[in-house]
Amino acid sequence: MDYKYEDIAKMIDHALLTPSLTDQDLEYGCRVALEYNCASVCIMPYYLKRCAEILQGSTVEASTTIGFPHGGHTTAIKVAEAVRAIDDGCQELDMVTNISKVLSGDWDYVRQDLKAVIDAAHARNKKVKVIFENCYLKDAHKIRLCEISAEVGADWVKTSTGFGTSGATLDDVKLMRAHSPVHVQVKAAGGIRDLDQLLAFRALGASRVGASKTKDILEDCRRRLIK
Repeated sequence: MDYKYEDIAKMIDHALLTPSLTDQDLEYGCRVALEYNCASVCIMPYYLKRCAEILQGSTVEASTTIGFPHGGHTTAIKVAEAVRAIDDGCQELDMVTNISKVLSGDWDYVRQDLKAVIDAAHARNKKVKVIFENCYLKDAHKIRLCEISAEVGADWVKTSTGFGTSGATLDDVKLMRAHSPVHVQVKAAGGIRDLDQLLAFRALGASRVGASKTKDILEDCRRRLIK
């Protein structure tokens, strides 16, 4: 095998975004991420401050969503969300692009929207993942978004919210990796439920995945490495 446990664990953003999760579920989820030493916990914004408290002193980052899940918030609101998230302890922000503006071909708006949030985050040394929501887009849209994301300094481009009509696909990750410069990472999210899926995305160049089945994936990883 060409990986160690830490290689796989540090690919996973443990997703705690399902609206039916209770406070107790969110608390437990943060503890799971700590136990398995994931890359981050991507949590609903209202619980972010508590999440950051739980993760303090660990190598697991606190992350949250901006403009989630449809991207239609005004730019000013997205920036305000980002500032509040950083104040609450956020290290990485997963921002949804304005899907309507992408489909309308209003690339100037899309660029300004992304740049405003990325600039606000980078001013405080935080990182941004730009979510495309590929299920609604054609390849030409995805390619243009890769180009614009790179131009405005995105740290990652990301396939999906997990709340669209479909999630990450191998073809999309391959396309996004091919059309992004080396310094822009790729995150796959939506429907990744087992280790084999994660490894397939890793082989195509994804450096992160969003997953809620983190415990199952990493227990399987441990079993395989023992064998």
